[in-house]
Amino acid sequence: MSREAMVADLVRKHARQLKMPGAARELEALARQAREEKWSYEEYVQEVLTVEVASRSDSAVRQRLRDARFPETKTLDQFDFASADGVDAAQIADLARGGWLERAENVILAGPIGTGKTHLAIALGIEAAKQRRHVAFARAADLVRILVEARDQRELGRTQRRLDRVDLLILDEVGFVPFDRAGGELLFNVVASRYERRSVLVTTNLPFSEWPKVFGGDEKLTTALLDRLAHHSAVITTKGKSFRMRKRSEPTEEEASTKTTKSVKTR
Repeated sequence: MSREAMVADLVRKHARQLKMPGAARELEALARQAREEKWSYEEYVQEVLTVEVASRSDSAVRQRLRDARFPETKTLDQFDFASADGVDAAQIADLARGGWLERAENVILAGPIGTGKTHLAIALGIEAAKQRRHVAFARAADLVRILVEARDQRELGRTQRRLDRVDLLILDEVGFVPFDRAGGELLFNVVASRYERRSVLVTTNLPFSEWPKVFGGDEKLTTALLDRLAHHSAVITTKGKSFRMRKRSEPTEEEASTKTTKSVKTR
């Protein structure tokens, strides 16, 4: 083994010991480029450190996305704004920049089933994770179940502290499954503890006037919850028919071709 190869191998080992995987991966390519372009020592070190910083940033984002536990990947690029009634693309783009998270504000996405609420919630959550913010996604009924189980196992405090640490808590499908009074109180405590400190994003298919039905008919609790959610909040109302229903009603390419052929034959 040449002296040059021995040095490169030793540097890679040191990089791994220092937990610099990005630098270890790109070391040889950067060294070759440095020799060809006659970089100074300082320029070479700067490039190595830049690669490592980028690697750590990418790794942190991947970890944030895993921790969020999104049910699937949905991005803003995939969202059909042209077909989404009530959704302002400029407003969503502004939310994607994350200023509302810095101000500990909330977002409420309300509208009929299938109008893109969960898609937008996941997409905004992904944008927040890309900014290296801690995000947690949960269907409201699932989170209430987790809280009830934690209470029964005397681990409620730990669960609440874990939720309290995330920068953005996404509660999906509030209104699909009603809670009993105890479950509603547990969810209220989670939301109340985040008021003006951390952000919450909620999706719901119910108008606010029907929320008491979800929270065991407790109007006082529901009013207090909505008061905290709606204050400092952007309320986006989606409208129109379900995207899924629209896709089902649209003819497939084969059906459209058959229809065209029949039309030509009848002429």
